[in-house]
Parts: sequence; C-alpha cells; structure tokens
Amino acid sequence: MTTLANRINYLAESETLAMSRKSRELRAEGHDVINLSLGEPDFNTPDYIKNAAKEAIDQNFTFYPPVPGYEDLRKAICTKLKRDNNLSYEPSQIVVSTGAKQSIANVVLSLVNPGDEVLVPSPYWVSYKEIIKVAEGKAVFIPAKIENEFKVKPEQIEAAISPKTKLIMFSSPCNPTGSVYTKDELEGIARVLAKHPGIFIIADEIYEHINFVGKHESIAQFDFIWDRVIIVNGVSKAFAMTGWRIGYIAAPVEIAKACDKLQGQFTSGACSIAQKAALMAEITPPDTVEIREMQKAFLERRDLMLRLLAEIPGVKLNHPDGAFYIFPDISYYFGKTDGTVKVNNANDLCMYLLNKVFVALVPGDAFGDPNCMRFSYATSKENLTEAVRRIKEALGQLR
Repeated sequence: MTTLANRINYLAESETLAMSRKSRELRAEGHDVINLSLGEPDFNTPDYIKNAAKEAIDQNFTFYPPVPGYEDLRKAICTKLKRDNNLSYEPSQIVVSTGAKQSIANVVLSLVNPGDEVLVPSPYWVSYKEIIKVAEGKAVFIPAKIENEFKVKPEQIEAAISPKTKLIMFSSPCNPTGSVYTKDELEGIARVLAKHPGIFIIADEIYEHINFVGKHESIAQFDFIWDRVIIVNGVSKAFAMTGWRIGYIAAPVEIAKACDKLQGQFTSGACSIAQKAALMAEITPPDTVEIREMQKAFLERRDLMLRLLAEIPGVKLNHPDGAFYIFPDISYYFGKTDGTVKVNNANDLCMYLLNKVFVALVPGDAFGDPNCMRFSYATSKENLTEAVRRIKEALGQLR
C-alpha cells in the first residue's frame, strides 16, 4: 500500500473541478447536463490574439522562455497597469506564470512560514484555503454576510489581526460572489492594514474587466501600502483565454525575485506561444469590440439570472457587480425531501439537482459559506433559462 505524503492527504480536491468531472461523466452516459459549475467564459479567444500565437509559432518561439516571462510581455503588463490602473511598475516587478492560480501559490509559498496566519475574507475562492494549507500556514476566515453583499468591513479585519498575521488575500471582483469593492471600501481596509507594516496583501484582480459598475479599483492605488501589495491578474477571464494558462503578479521586487526563484524550480517559464498571445491581449486597450461584447453579454446574463432565480421560493439573492457568478443563500431547502432524497445541506442539494435534473452547481461549503450555492452564468441565455427552469421544477418537489 502506498503511503502518501501528509500534504496530499490533507489537501482537498477542488470542488469546482470535481463537479465538472461529475458533469462530464453524466454527459458521457448520454444525459443532457447543463454545467453551471465552472468559471470559464463560453466565448472563443479573439482572432487577433490567436493570430499572434500563430505568428509566434512561425517565428520559432519554441525554446525555453525566461522564468519570469519574456521581457516584452512584462513591459506590456507594466504599460497595462499604468494605462488601466494608473499604477507604476517596472518589468523586474512582474512574474508571468502558468495561470493566476500558480501566481497565487508562488506568492503564498514565498511569504508564509509554518504557523503564519493568513486572513481570508469569506466567501473566498476555493484554492486559497488549500494553497495556504500547502504552505503550512493557518487560514483565518473573516465572514461576510449576504446582507452586506459578502464584503468585509475594516473593523472585522482589524479584529482578526494577530501577531502571527503575515498576509491577507481577497478577490475583487470576487469569485464566488461577484462582489466588487468600491474605492472608499478599499481605502478603509488599506488604512487598517497600514497600521500593521508586517502584513502583505494579495489582491486577486483576475476579473478586473468583468465589472458592471464602471472603473476597476485596486487596493494598490493607495501609496501608503503600495509597497506591500501583490497584484494577481491574467488573461483567462477578460480575454476568454482560460486554456492558454497565463497569469502574472505585480509585486515588490524582493517578492518578485522570490517567486522567480521558486518558479524556476517548479515549472520554469510559462508556455512561450501562450506568452506571445498574452502580449497581444495586454497591449490591447480593454474597450475593444470583443471585450465590450463579452461584458455586455455577461451583464445581460446576470440580469436574466437574477430575474429567474427571484421567482423561486426561498432563494435569497445577492446582487453581484462583477465576475460571472451569483451566490444565493439556499438554506431554505435544508431538511426537505422529495420522498426519496433528503437534502441536509448545500452539497446534498447540488447532488440532488445534478442527479435529478442534470444541472451542475458548486456548494457554498467550498467557498466558506455552507448556506449558499454558486451559479456560474458563463454560458448562453438559452442554457441559463433551461437550467433555472429545471432547478425550479426540482426544488418544487421538495417538502
């Protein structure tokens, strides 16, 4: 019998990937599954980006790239940060990785020692907790309520800080809630953290351009904590490039060098062809026709989902201002049964809906709120309408 390392035994499988796998299995059996579990745009990568990748192949960019990324891509990211966010960075502060997930892991593993505490506003993206676990840190969750659109207040962060606090990490726009912090809200958080100079901040901004309230606000804009902020971003969501696997950090030089060193031993540089595609994405202003059309479609889908879900008894809705998720409280259905299956929790409800009407969702436990369930509306309006129709019918059978 193989004895696996403790770090693997302690590590949980990603709930989003697990639900996607179960969906594929049912689809392979011939069932008409509507998958609302994955955070993946259903749009194709824009042609001008694909053409850049084809050109890179023709120009033989097929050798090992530099570990932190090609210089021209890192310069383009600096230009993007100045253009879109009015933030000044040098290429030495940029590290390009195989997706934002690796970027986050690089930072956490570079900063967190065993026993260090990491503050995580909850709900949170599924992998935050597990990445902290791999680093042997301790996640300290700060619960946010649906009544406050799942956003934590500065005083909650202040109360959670201890002498062991090393890092805080959060996303805005948020996965799984779609919540977006305003400039004033971020400044309130920044002023609390400014009083504690040993704490670093990971600002996960991967959904920056899927924002329904106007200009994206970054916590890195406040100069009194700028030197402790690590921005995480990438091309996956805004440019429909999930499979290209390109993310990056913008960070203090010392942290960027640490991530470069770590990545050099794990994966080396990200795919050379994907980097050249990402370069085209980064040099293109975010108001292109393709990006505007995606934003418009996501907004229409959000409004459709809010309207349809509001018609289901017992579903308590949040109002997301970004990303492509809704995170409703569905605890009204806990303890109910259709006569065969009893729903005790969100996981039971997700499995009930998957097995009964073939709609895949992710239980809120994975994101730190067991009363909720995540809906991804990164699919067509036809799929969304049919999915909610099935869900409403199935929930109507629970008594």
